[in-house]
Amino acid sequence: MDDLRQKFPLLVNHPELIYFDNAATTLKPQPVIDAVMNYYVNLSSNIHRGDYKTAVEATRHYDAVRQKVADLIHCDPDCVVYTTGTSESLNLIAQGYGMTHLVKDDVILISEVEHASNVLPWFNVAKKCECTIAYVPLNDDLSFDLDALDQIMQTKPVKIVSLAHISNVLGYVNDIDEIARIVHRNHGILVIDGAQSVGHIPVDVTKSDVDFLVFSSHKMTGPTGVGILYGKKHLLDATEPLFYGGDSNARYYKDGSYTVKDVPLKFETGTPNIEGIIGFGEAVSFIQSLDLEVLMKHVIEMQHYIMDELSKMDHVTVYNPISNTGIVMFNIEGIFPQDVAAYLGHHNICVRAGSHCSKLTCGIFETDSSVRASLYFYNTMDEARKFLEVIQSISLEAVVSLYV
Repeated sequence: MDDLRQKFPLLVNHPELIYFDNAATTLKPQPVIDAVMNYYVNLSSNIHRGDYKTAVEATRHYDAVRQKVADLIHCDPDCVVYTTGTSESLNLIAQGYGMTHLVKDDVILISEVEHASNVLPWFNVAKKCECTIAYVPLNDDLSFDLDALDQIMQTKPVKIVSLAHISNVLGYVNDIDEIARIVHRNHGILVIDGAQSVGHIPVDVTKSDVDFLVFSSHKMTGPTGVGILYGKKHLLDATEPLFYGGDSNARYYKDGSYTVKDVPLKFETGTPNIEGIIGFGEAVSFIQSLDLEVLMKHVIEMQHYIMDELSKMDHVTVYNPISNTGIVMFNIEGIFPQDVAAYLGHHNICVRAGSHCSKLTCGIFETDSSVRASLYFYNTMDEARKFLEVIQSISLEAVVSLYV
């Protein structure tokens, strides 16, 4: 573990830091940073345009990333679209596919435990297309009720189902293989938000048979500003681009007619985040060099230890006991969640407090805010113990002392 942690400069430069905010963004290893720097220092050219040496080399590095991503999620590289992140990818599907295929009274099925970026794009489309939003019923433990999902699919005109593989608040892994079987048996299209799963657990879109999968580079040790949209080829062909312009068009004429390039290039207009995508390629290589299953066992061991200890504290409420991906959502009685986060921050422990971009989930727990600790493979059991020690020491008086 020490050798692995040494690859992350932030941990090396700040050994006192306990970074438990990985569901928000992950730390970046040195190879990723080096790849970004190398682009600026040695390449610094546009791609798919120049015929000179640095431009050709930049293009080679950039194009190689698409195959790396395809290998990671087990798909054809032509089905991999570069975007700016999960949010753009979901908006592209909602507007580019949903707006052109949904009609009045069709049903879009989401859940109450989705990130805002997998809710609001569908609200927008439903409003414009006069569709209905429905929600997958939840079991008592807040997992999806798949029998109820099947029943809804059979009785309502559901055309699109869009769900998280792993909830960014609750942290449990949904059975996307079974969900895909249910959705396809009932002639629906399945969109999966993989922002919290890709780079954390193995993902195989061919095996799972999902129609669309979206995820972000920065959630899996890569740079910010880079996302991936995977789609089955025939569905990408049927999806309209969000943007039009340079590098995505094939031809255009004075009379207003135009044609766009084939997928995936028809979606990739203008100069992209070249250095970010090249850096993401290094992140993919880094992730693939690891044994994710072994490392996830380590993450789950730390998470269970933290949850077990928190459950012994009378003043602490844990909201997601079935989490199995390193996410712990909790509150401390009588102390505002942001104050808990500030107190932890004062002790060099990084967590998030708030609604976690999931206000519907907060409504389930009848709270506007909570504290979220989220672990990744470079965290340690010693850090978990230190976290619990600081939680034990929190009091209203101690929090007030931060501000006086």
